Amino acid sequence: MIAARGVWKFFGDFAALREVSLEIAAGSTLALLGRNGAGKTTLLRMLAALSSPSRGTITAGGASLREPAQRRRIGLIGHGISIYDDLTAAENLEFFASLYGIKAPGERIDRWLETTELLRVRNGLARQFSRGMRQRLAIARAFFHDPDILLLDEPFTALDDRAAALLARLIRQAHDQGRTLIISTHQLREALQLATDVAVLDRGRLAFSGPNTEELKAAPEDFYRKYSETAG
Repeated sequence: MIAARGVWKFFGDFAALREVSLEIAAGSTLALLGRNGAGKTTLLRMLAALSSPSRGTITAGGASLREPAQRRRIGLIGHGISIYDDLTAAENLEFFASLYGIKAPGERIDRWLETTELLRVRNGLARQFSRGMRQRLAIARAFFHDPDILLLDEPFTALDDRAAALLARLIRQAHDQGRTLIISTHQLREALQLATDVAVLDRGRLAFSGPNTEELKAAPEDFYRKYSETAG
């Protein structure tokens, strides 16, 4: 599904990513691990076509991710909540429906608002929502257009229990539906319960890439420490 080949990313003279080559099979769920500054967000931004490699290529199904048709296949949950305060819950989803070319989205909007327990406030302004409600609306936005590829950057950070349980359920459903997921996180045990594959970035380099195993799930801290301290 996704292939990064010889990817470098420079910010001035600083190399945030160094010669990263990684293949992610269709239908897999990849846990992307690494310390702060390892390059996880930089890589996810390029996978989301929000940034371009300084060197190397990133493709999905052999095509550039920067092509509009490819970008519509991607759902993203980033560090920010990414909703519009001056729009209602329904209007937020209607706006994103227009971006993705979804015709007559009314039924889909109500279905996702019901899924995220926001249907009763469909006409309420997002600025009036609690943080948990805003988080659930952001989750609805990311899944709304049925993306083939889901990119989740520290998705459980600061989520309340309700939103975290919802997101975990949707991630499992997306995997069961054959979608491809990449989850960047510091929460090792939670990620490894969801992941089929694991990659570790260390100081911009790919330190490890391989399948998730029962042994790895049993001692994730030892595994993480090994590859985050010896790479590069």
